[in-house]
Amino acid sequence: MRRRTLLSAAPLAAVSAAGLAACGSGSGGGGGGSNDSPDSLTYWASNQGTSLENDKEVLTPVLERFTEETGIEVSLEVIGWADLQTRIQTAITSGQGPDVLNIGNTWGVSLQATGGLLELGDAEFEALGGRDRYVESALATGGAVDTDPTSIPLYGLAYGMYYNVAMFEEAGIEPPTTWEEMVEAAKALTDPDNDVYGMSLAAGSYTENNHFAFINATQNGAALNSSDGTPTFTEDGVVDGILRYLDLMQEHQVVNPSNAQFDNGTKSVTAFANKKAAMIINQNNANATIESQGMTPEEFKAIPFPAPADAVDDCASHLAGINLAAMTDTENRDGALAFMKFMTSPETQSELGKPFSSLPVLVDGEPTFTEDTEQAEMFMEIYSERSAPLPLVPWEDQFETTVGQAMNGMFATIATGGTVTREDVLTAMQTAQDSIRA
Repeated sequence: MRRRTLLSAAPLAAVSAAGLAACGSGSGGGGGGSNDSPDSLTYWASNQGTSLENDKEVLTPVLERFTEETGIEVSLEVIGWADLQTRIQTAITSGQGPDVLNIGNTWGVSLQATGGLLELGDAEFEALGGRDRYVESALATGGAVDTDPTSIPLYGLAYGMYYNVAMFEEAGIEPPTTWEEMVEAAKALTDPDNDVYGMSLAAGSYTENNHFAFINATQNGAALNSSDGTPTFTEDGVVDGILRYLDLMQEHQVVNPSNAQFDNGTKSVTAFANKKAAMIINQNNANATIESQGMTPEEFKAIPFPAPADAVDDCASHLAGINLAAMTDTENRDGALAFMKFMTSPETQSELGKPFSSLPVLVDGEPTFTEDTEQAEMFMEIYSERSAPLPLVPWEDQFETTVGQAMNGMFATIATGGTVTREDVLTAMQTAQDSIRA
């Protein structure tokens, strides 16, 4: 199997995102100050820690340090992932938004197409400290190919497969290196009578589901878009990859059907921490949540998410992470850029890397999310060598919702005793593809 290169994204079509106006954020959203008197900023942060309150506790002293250094007060709001995308879209269309905000890096091109985020040209990058300090592949998620980005990387993330060390040792099972070995291990560790399963999935989360549609399709050598940026969800590799993932609950029965109601990754982490699942597939920021639920670092380990033995590609994750952007109509442009530079400084990256279990987005950054050197190196290898970006096209957000929600529905069908066939998956992907092409 070949190693992935991260900058092999196909050229993009110049398409505008439907339904979103390029309005930006006016003062009605609470953004304050101006370039003449940059005394305040409003910042929307995404939930990165164990809770919204935990994020506030982590970020408050960091923001206070920024205020001490610049004199700019920062008004913080932490927003959960279930609400963040809708809040951002509403802010863009209404003008009631923040000065600076976090976005999922997979939304970079979609939000760029709205015109609602500040374009980062040469002058802006000079204020940010230069383009070359960021990991090139991570910076590429901030906009379409051959355009100035509208966001910069803030927190790097990559998927891994976490397993319960004691459960594996007691069963005499070695950590799997292929999909087939993973399935066999999960079968051996599944005990429905005691409500214990080999794996737990966030099977009711459209965001998690679309990620694994992409990863499994990529392992099959399939792309989700053609060279002209058109969606290609009905390719055999896409359909077969999705069915392979669904079959963890359907054919192999190594996932509790109740997982169809797990609408976020934290719920599968809870099942794992409570010894109700031997394995979970989660991003490296799961470490903090797992430990907060009572497991010690010695009780679990992480390995790369395995591909099938005959896989075309050894992709183990999409290029995950959080980007940072300013709204086009911020009333404190200079302050917003200063804040973005501060948040991506080596000092702040190192300080936040531990509590948020993030990977560094700076070229010379060192991971601080774990003291386990082997695990840190493994996740950095996945991030830099075995990850690929989700489609860098303006309709990427529609891919997430249409394909992810279709998979939610298929998992629900399986959980309630129904059957999902390959034809069912193909039909669902055709519907999703047609809705975007229309």
